[in-house]
Amino acid sequence: MPVPTRYQFVIDGELSDRALAAFPDLDAAQSSIGTTSLFGPVPDPTAMRAILAMIDNLGLTLLEMRQLPD
Repeated sequence: MPVPTRYQFVIDGELSDRALAAFPDLDAAQSSIGTTSLFGPVPDPTAMRAILAMIDNLGLTLLEMRQLPD
């Protein structure tokens, strides 16, 4: 079984509790510059597509996505 890869998704703006609830497997952190970082393990490409689709479906703006070191 492959080990999940950790990613960070930087979203423009501060996410509401309702928007954050759409990403139950990711942790969130608000920044002082008005962005929200979602981060955590992404187990496979299907899960990655689901996260990106949810960001799009919620009308959020993805500013950056990066793989985090283990």
